[in-house]
Amino acid sequence: MSAERLVIVGGDAAAMTAASQARRERAGLEIIALEKGNYVSYAACGIPYYVGGVIKDFDELLIRKPEEFRQKQNIEARIRHEVLHIRPDEGTVVIRDLEGNREYEESYDQLLIATGAKAVWPPLPGIDAEGIYSVLSLDDAKALRKVLEHDRPARVVIVGGGYIGLELAEAFRLWDVDVSIVGRAPELLRSIDPDMGALVSAALTKMGVHLHLGEAASGFEVSSGRVSAVVTPERTLPADLVLVGAGMQPNSDLAKEIGLPLGVKDTIKVDDHMRTPIQNIWAAGDCVETVQLITGEPYWVSLAAVASKQGRVAGTNIAGGDAFFPGTFGTTITKAGPIEIARTGIQETDLSDGRIPYATARADARTCARYYPTSEPLSIKLIAEVGSGRLLGGQIVGGAGSAMRINILSTALQARMTIDQVASLDLAYAPPFSTTWDPVLLVA
Repeated sequence: MSAERLVIVGGDAAAMTAASQARRERAGLEIIALEKGNYVSYAACGIPYYVGGVIKDFDELLIRKPEEFRQKQNIEARIRHEVLHIRPDEGTVVIRDLEGNREYEESYDQLLIATGAKAVWPPLPGIDAEGIYSVLSLDDAKALRKVLEHDRPARVVIVGGGYIGLELAEAFRLWDVDVSIVGRAPELLRSIDPDMGALVSAALTKMGVHLHLGEAASGFEVSSGRVSAVVTPERTLPADLVLVGAGMQPNSDLAKEIGLPLGVKDTIKVDDHMRTPIQNIWAAGDCVETVQLITGEPYWVSLAAVASKQGRVAGTNIAGGDAFFPGTFGTTITKAGPIEIARTGIQETDLSDGRIPYATARADARTCARYYPTSEPLSIKLIAEVGSGRLLGGQIVGGAGSAMRINILSTALQARMTIDQVASLDLAYAPPFSTTWDPVLLVA
């Protein structure tokens, strides 16, 4: 009798975490992961730091190679193998071997869809020109690093003012490149409120980044097949290289093809065990819908930590265990140059419909004692429900040593703490680390 077979579509955070967890739970399970790219289990979040030269060696981004999965865990990870179709009635997937240029089928007993997210590629005139890049994959990162090392572009324009644009702006500035950001929103980072985003915009400007916010790119000028400028309704920005960082979207095409229900932003609907409505088909990671724990509403966020936790839950349950993923607060953290940014929960812009009465408070403080040499400005904003006082969310923008305070707030959200309870937290103090009254306590 042949062993039960798990086939996984995808090869990064959710996929390989699920594979590893399923192997821990069931030694006899046959596990095959199919990844159309050149790598599995890699540190996608480290891409901006490789592009910027902070990480020197490309291999540092590779967490585990296919041969390591095979030798250490008896997991078969096939790179350059693209799943074209899923056939639930037959229990098979149709695969294209991109190196061998052939198609074949593989049967499954359990199937996990972990296809992740894909870059938003706006259909603008000239977007297919040479010199226009995204940074979704390690191949993208290698291509950008090579251009920066060998071609030395003088002017880079980033289309998009989100996390991708912010982190790559820092990376390009490390190469002493002239950087401009074109963004549709009036401030950088729509995942924080505009008053906090204004602090980020000011910090980027101080870094020497030219911001053109409230302007959407309308197209690209092209010369001899290569991009030469980014066009907005207000101006034309000359460019030697363009980075499109217009956001991410769930990669749910295979799920849509087999009729799986889709949710917010075309995510795959799953239950808290990562099951889909089709028997023996599971889904996890950046392609699935989850729950915003503050509101209980459907939610989508592309975060490696969330994808890994979902993969662990899926792997446990596929192997016969019982685990669940309750949802997320969408806790995120990043940096650009000297500025750190973090957020958790919901923000004012999420509450504009009046469904939850709320109040906000903001404190402008210091990361540590003012007289200590490493002291930096820090701004922290909290949002709480009027009446109950329940904490709903928080945002932090500041210098080095600011952002990790977001984990205090995320923990407080998990415990459903009120503002008064947050203000009473017993937080450590020493001059190199905090002020006597930590900024979290001050703002609460």
